[in-house]
Amino acid sequence: MKFLKEIYEYREMIFSLVRRELRGRYKGSVLGFLWTFLNPLLQLAVYTMVFSVIMRTNVQQYYLFLFVALVPWIFFSTSLNGGCTCIMANAEMVKKIYFPREVMPISFVASCFVNMLLSFVVVFGVLLVTGYGFNPLALLFMPLIMAIEFLLALGMVLLASALTVYFRDLAYILSILTMAWQFLTPVMYASSMLPQKLQVVWRLNPMTPVVEAYRAILYYKQIPDIGTLGSAFVLGLVFLGVGELAFRKLQRGFAEEM
Repeated sequence: MKFLKEIYEYREMIFSLVRRELRGRYKGSVLGFLWTFLNPLLQLAVYTMVFSVIMRTNVQQYYLFLFVALVPWIFFSTSLNGGCTCIMANAEMVKKIYFPREVMPISFVASCFVNMLLSFVVVFGVLLVTGYGFNPLALLFMPLIMAIEFLLALGMVLLASALTVYFRDLAYILSILTMAWQFLTPVMYASSMLPQKLQVVWRLNPMTPVVEAYRAILYYKQIPDIGTLGSAFVLGLVFLGVGELAFRKLQRGFAEEM
């Protein structure tokens, strides 16, 4: 409770850092903030062409099947790849000003989360324009799964950002790992396509229940399986707890290492 109270006291700093990150992300580019919407659309176009034209799948309306899982995956991978260097990127602030160091990972993940919310505007637009529609009752579970994914991403970023201060190569390793991680997560395919003997191993992936919950809500228009939501929630809390404990222990040497 003391930690949460301290973070709340620095909420204005978090909001300021989120605004700075959102404004600076596409600063100097011609299209600017439009890239928030163009990035998922362009990735969608590439994957759809590959898996609907070149490597054909039997999934009906594959572009929707992919899109509803791709947007949350982009949030997670962007948070992890960019967030791992958020402490290093603000080294001068860390060395000169006192504030809870967790503010940096929280603000970075929050800025990525805002981007995901804006990208979902595109998702809902596609669902409406194509006439696919959605289930209002199932949509009530969207805030819950979004909160769970936020906790999971934040826990991973807390751990990664603290470790990167001591081991700078981790940032490059994570960029490769997240690329492989995407193919190990049912973003471009359904979990049912996996052999039964691999199902247990695939369930160890913390992003699997998250992606399946999004797809159940938006593609299948169903209320997510309670077991899936429960697994995602537990994994989110576990990673958040581990990330925060590691961050607290490692932050003592941040100033010396930078």
